[in-house]
Amino acid sequence: MKVTNQNHIEIDGIDKQILRALMEDARTPILEIARQVGISGAAIHQRLRKLEKSGLLSGSKFIINPKVLGYTTMAFIGVYLDKAMNNPEAVKQLKKVPEVIECHYTTGNWSIFIKILCKDNEHLMHLLNKEIQSIPGVSRTETFISLQQQIDRQIQV
Repeated sequence: MKVTNQNHIEIDGIDKQILRALMEDARTPILEIARQVGISGAAIHQRLRKLEKSGLLSGSKFIINPKVLGYTTMAFIGVYLDKAMNNPEAVKQLKKVPEVIECHYTTGNWSIFIKILCKDNEHLMHLLNKEIQSIPGVSRTETFISLQQQIDRQIQV
């Protein structure tokens, strides 16, 4: 790993092999990765510590399949606010809605763009009418229902 002038990092081939193995399955044992890469487990640990310290790695997590819990409807909602100064308060209120799994400030028509998971269309309608559109400053919303996710990946290393 090398830090460039713009505070970006460049990773070498060994780092890439380590990262690819962990991106495939974060539970892969370090010694198994060490065998694949051809270096010691201690060297893998050392490289991972450097990658974490650089900010490239921000932890690991288990991924829950929402469909198993009954959340079968994914929607994207463009949120129009009365005034840009309402953004922080609107985001604060959106954080209280557990079904909101992403929230972005955007350019273009909407002030905020959110991604939500719902159990069904009725649940979506309830969230829109009772939770999201009732937030002070929200003037209206525009909703897009995802029929099927085609790509789900991280940036390639």
